[in-house]
Amino acid sequence: MKAGRISVLASVLMVLLALGVAPVSYGAGQFTGAWPYSVPPMGHFNTFVTNAITLGIYYDLIEQPLAMYYWGTGEWLPLLATSWEVLPKDKPTNLRVYLRKGVKWQDGKDFTSKDVVCTFQLAYLKNWAVWKYIDKVEAIDDYTVNFHMSQPAPVVERYALRSNIRSAAVYGTWADKVADLMAKGKTLDSKEMKALSVEFDQFRPAEMIGTGPFILDPKNLTEAEVTLTKFAGAWNADKVAFDRLRVVNGETATVTPLVLAKEVDYATHGFPPATVKQFQQEGIRILRPPLYSGPAIYFNNDIYPLNRVEVRRAIAYAINRDENAVVSLGESAKRQRYMAGFSDNLVPLWVSEAAMKKLNPYDYDLKKAEALLTGIGFKRGKDGVWVTDKGTRMEYEMIVPAEYADWTAAAENAANQLTSFGIKTTVRGITYTQHPQEVHQSRFQLAVAGWGAANPHPHFSFYADLFTYNYPYEQGKGMNFPLQQKTKVVGDIDMYQATLDCAVGFNVAPQKALVEKLSLAFNELVPIVPLWERYGNNPAVEGVRVTGWPKDSDPIYKNSAYADNFVVMMIMEGILKSVSK
Repeated sequence: MKAGRISVLASVLMVLLALGVAPVSYGAGQFTGAWPYSVPPMGHFNTFVTNAITLGIYYDLIEQPLAMYYWGTGEWLPLLATSWEVLPKDKPTNLRVYLRKGVKWQDGKDFTSKDVVCTFQLAYLKNWAVWKYIDKVEAIDDYTVNFHMSQPAPVVERYALRSNIRSAAVYGTWADKVADLMAKGKTLDSKEMKALSVEFDQFRPAEMIGTGPFILDPKNLTEAEVTLTKFAGAWNADKVAFDRLRVVNGETATVTPLVLAKEVDYATHGFPPATVKQFQQEGIRILRPPLYSGPAIYFNNDIYPLNRVEVRRAIAYAINRDENAVVSLGESAKRQRYMAGFSDNLVPLWVSEAAMKKLNPYDYDLKKAEALLTGIGFKRGKDGVWVTDKGTRMEYEMIVPAEYADWTAAAENAANQLTSFGIKTTVRGITYTQHPQEVHQSRFQLAVAGWGAANPHPHFSFYADLFTYNYPYEQGKGMNFPLQQKTKVVGDIDMYQATLDCAVGFNVAPQKALVEKLSLAFNELVPIVPLWERYGNNPAVEGVRVTGWPKDSDPIYKNSAYADNFVVMMIMEGILKSVSK
C-alpha cells in the first residue's frame, strides 16, 4: 500500500512538472481552490460582461451579494443586507431592502444604497431577468433600497439578494447614462440603449473593487494562479480564518494532479469516475451535493429535421441515459426520470401526481425511436444511416466544451449511441470560453450545454432551458426554438410568457398550475434532451491547510456546488478553519 502511494505521488509530481506547475507549500492561513479564468487581454474586470475574471464560486468573496441562501433549512445568510420585507402586506408591490451600515469598499469608500442602485441600473442595460418583474430601483435613504415590482413575484427576492453588488465609484458614470436614457423613456430596444450597451461592453476597469473579505490584486494574477489577500477592512473579516485565498487556473486535466498532490483543498470540476477513485485511494474525501442541473443536447432549429419534434423525441429514446450518466460521472450523475425541464428532486414539489404520471420518462427504446422516424417518412440508407423524407442523410456534428471532462464523456457516449442507431454523429471540442458564443450565434448543429438551475423555483430552470441559448436572450438566437407552440397535452402554449408568469404573484397555487403546464409541454416537445443531473464529486482535502469540514449529513450540503456554494459560505462564517502549523 505504501509503495503504491509513493508511486502515485511520484507520478503526480512528474505531471505537475510537465505542466510547468511547481508544488507550492504555504503555512497556516491559506485556502487553495481552483477555477478556470482567462488572463488579460481576454480576461478583464468588468464583471457585467463576458470573460470577466470573477473566479466562479469565489466571486462572492470579492464583490459580495446582499445575501446567500441555505437550501437545507430555507434560511438566508444576510451579507450586505441585514433584512428585507415585501410591502404592503395586503397587496405586495415592493421589496424593501435594508443595508448593512459601516461596510467599506476595498478603496476605503462607504458602501451605501447608491452602489445597489448603480448595480441594478446596469443590470437593466445587460437585460438581467429581474427586470422582467421590476420597473424601478430607488434609494429611500443611504441604507434603504426599494425594488418596485411591476409583476409582483417571489423570485424577485432571489434575483435581488443574490446579485453581486458593484461599486458606484467604478460603474457610476455608466449607471447614470442608463438612468438618463430610462428617464427619457428609452428601452432596451432603442438605438440609444443598444449603442450604450455596446460601448459599455468595452469598458475595462483597472481592477475589481469589492466589499468582500478578499482582494483580487492584478499584480497577483498569472496564467497559472491568482492569490487573493485578506481585506482587513471587510465588515466580516474577523470571521474569516484565512489570510490568503489561492485559486489555481485550469480545467479538469490541469487541476487533477494538484488535487492528488493535495495542493488544492477543494474543487468543483467534473472529475471522471476513475479519477475520483484515485482521490479516494489517497484518502481524499468526496462531497456529493446536488447541482439541480447538468448537460443536455441542444438542437439548431434552423436545420431540418432537427426542428421536428419526432426527431428530438427519437433521439431521446435512442440514448441510454443511464449508461451515459455512469460513463460520465459514475455515482455523481443520475439520468432524468421525469424529463420535465427541472430537477427530479423538485418535480414532486411542483407537479401533481396525476400530471407526473403523464410525464414520459423516455426510457431507452430503439424500437420507439425507429417508429418515430419511419412514421414521418424517414428510411435507412444502405449503410444504416437514416435518410430524411427530403433525401438528406442524418449526419451531424456535436460541439462540447473541450475542457469539461464529464460533458465530453457524455457527448462522446451520446454520439456513439446515436451513430449506432443510424444518426451519424461526430464530436468536436471547443474551448469552454468560446463554446457559449458558438451556441448563442447558432454556429452549431448539435451542442452539449447546460440545462436546469440551482434554485428552488422551477422558473429559473425553464429560463435556463428555454431562454439562455434561445432567441429571447440578447446574445443571439441560439437554438431558435419557437416558444409559441401547439401541443397535444396542454394545447396552445406561450412558453415565453408562461416561464415569466410562473414566478408571478405570492399565491403559489397558480404558479404550480403554470409550472405543471410548462413541464408537460417541455416533456412532449423536448426542446432539449437533458442527459443527466449532476451531483458533485468534489474533493475536499482535510488537515493539510484546512480543517472543520462538516459531516456528510450536514444540511449545508443541500446547497448546490455552484449556487450559494457551501464552501464559500463556510469560509465567510468561519466554519472552515486554517490548520495551525
